[in-house]
Amino acid sequence: MRVGVLTGGGDCPGLNAVIRGVVRKGVQEYGYDFVGFRDGWRGPLEGDTVELGIPQVRGILPRGGTILGSSRTNPFKEEHGVRRIKENLAKYEVEALIAIGGEDTLGVAAKLSDEYGVPCVGVPKTIDNDLSATDYTFGFDTAVGIATEAIDRLHTTAESHMRVLVVEVMGRHAGWIALHSGLAGGANVILIPEQRFDVDQVCGWITSRFKASYAPIVVVAEGAMPKDGQMVLKDGTQDSFGHVRLSGVGEWLAKEIESRTGKEARTTVLGHIQRGGTPSAFDRWLATRFGLHAIDAVRDRDFGKMVALHGTDIVRVPIGEATAKLKTVDPELYKEVGVFFG
Repeated sequence: MRVGVLTGGGDCPGLNAVIRGVVRKGVQEYGYDFVGFRDGWRGPLEGDTVELGIPQVRGILPRGGTILGSSRTNPFKEEHGVRRIKENLAKYEVEALIAIGGEDTLGVAAKLSDEYGVPCVGVPKTIDNDLSATDYTFGFDTAVGIATEAIDRLHTTAESHMRVLVVEVMGRHAGWIALHSGLAGGANVILIPEQRFDVDQVCGWITSRFKASYAPIVVVAEGAMPKDGQMVLKDGTQDSFGHVRLSGVGEWLAKEIESRTGKEARTTVLGHIQRGGTPSAFDRWLATRFGLHAIDAVRDRDFGKMVALHGTDIVRVPIGEATAKLKTVDPELYKEVGVFFG
């Protein structure tokens, strides 16, 4: 059997570990051949391939990013997209396709598999940890670690200048990175998309901290929104899946804090730093296991499925189920950390 592999959407630490797990087990135990498709769904659309075998996956376990490249290409927005994908899979004699990605990449895989008969297996990747069918996605642990280290470092400069430091983290419409890194980093305020925030209340918490001679840290997710306003966006441009570019709420909030409290406030936007660099040990472990189980699903011809983490077990779930809704922060979980606010 010849198997195709692609990585789509935003890059994140652990992608190479999945590729390595898939190829090593597929070649050594099943005797499969592999072809890598470049830049997400653009690869099978345009027939852009790279050689993918054991020599190509040596040494890539600790590397961030993806040796296959990535993009946010949506084949359903391309002329004759499905037909072109089918033709190129046939051209390269690919009998199964492993799609490694998040909500959008896997959404395409689900539709191709369920409606057009393209044999796909999905692997969940996103730093946002917002896929509902798996306990964790790889990339999330690394992103949280990077954000936590940044918050740790910002405490010292905040205290030195007695100023407010606002840290904007990624996560789109889910607050998992903000919640985990904010709690681990000892933030005094954590703002997430699932709970609209009151700016006056935030300023009250900040004022309380200054009265205790303490410089506060505010962690805000990029998708967080004020109660009396709309989502803050840098611009209204959209990608091929219809998503707007998030970011800007941190800068907006810092200005509001300054004007309402009279205290100096600065913003740090972590942005793509959270996506880059060496994956954590947990993400290497999880990504490798996902790769090993994904190639098992191909062997079993269990297509239309995504591998997922349930507890410590790797299971298979329908890809459509995994992408049907976002996994967001439960209000009760958010309520737990409220004791540290103010």
